Amino acid sequence: MRELLLRYQKRHIWLLCVLLILAAYFGLRGNKALMNAVADHVTTPFKSGMARLCSLTEVSVAEVIYITLGSLAIFYTANFLRALFTQPRRGETVYRFLLTAVCVGLTFYAGFCLLWGINYHTDSFQDRTGIHARQGTVEEVRLLTERFAAELTAAAGTVPRDADGTFRADRRAIIRTGPTVYENAYEAFPTLRRQDVAPKAFACSGFMTAMDFTGFYFPFTGEANVNMDSPAAFLPSTVVHEMAHQRQIASEQECNFVAIVVSTMSDDPLYRYSGWLMGYVHLSNALYRSDREAWQTIRDSLPAEVVADIHANNAFWAAKHTKFTDVSQKVYDSFIKTNGDPNGVQSYGMVVDLLLAYYGS
Repeated sequence: MRELLLRYQKRHIWLLCVLLILAAYFGLRGNKALMNAVADHVTTPFKSGMARLCSLTEVSVAEVIYITLGSLAIFYTANFLRALFTQPRRGETVYRFLLTAVCVGLTFYAGFCLLWGINYHTDSFQDRTGIHARQGTVEEVRLLTERFAAELTAAAGTVPRDADGTFRADRRAIIRTGPTVYENAYEAFPTLRRQDVAPKAFACSGFMTAMDFTGFYFPFTGEANVNMDSPAAFLPSTVVHEMAHQRQIASEQECNFVAIVVSTMSDDPLYRYSGWLMGYVHLSNALYRSDREAWQTIRDSLPAEVVADIHANNAFWAAKHTKFTDVSQKVYDSFIKTNGDPNGVQSYGMVVDLLLAYYGS
């Protein structure tokens, strides 16, 4: 055993260092002042700099990294299997493979914790703005759903549509507009101010769809990545959501709230429509659970084009749902929970409480 430890001494030191980093992270993450300082002066400047560097290319560097790591993993596994059947000391071969895999996996996880997990323990968007989520009455939800339905109806005629009435737009143009979409929100939300770069179109969007992701933020490169295959009506608000993560906002509920409010403030009609649509969907889902009759009345008031967009979105995701979708969501749910958000991916539905707090104040 001693000989084995010495033979792979560097990998054991690597593993020990990573474990010490993770221990420090989990031990100190409850110190909000420290987490704020690290995020403000270390990790956020690093990610912003990486985002600007990666903006020199329209290709998602995050996607290149994932493809490279996946290819290396396949090559390494194949090499391990070859060695397992052609070389002596199979036990040592297995140990070396597992040790290396654990070191790489934990290093990647530690990087996520330091570059992204920290943001679950800093001042939240609610802390920074004073807008705190609150529960409302069924009547408050109904009134706000009516308001969003009216705004959505007014915006429905301002966007281009296909022959079947569904939202149609140049997806690349939507992405190019991203860096300017926050400008009208800075006066109301000065904490959101930053130098923006365009989000990235994920080339392998089919894989993202299989995971039930409309987009994701990659902290190692600071890039906001979006799914180019999902229904276009929600793409603008998705862009704003992922760019909210670039603003040090970890909570999915807060990013959804930011996506709705910022999109509806935009000068771009595509973003405004997408924001009202996203907000309406959240509110109407909440109203449906509380007052089915009121929900039906408001739903019947929507123009056919809006209903078509909602149906198209629901049909798309229903058709793409697989067992892999469930597994990926459970993995992401676990990551969120281990980093301090007990709601996991269900926190996406809590955006209604923030909308009530903001629009009802």
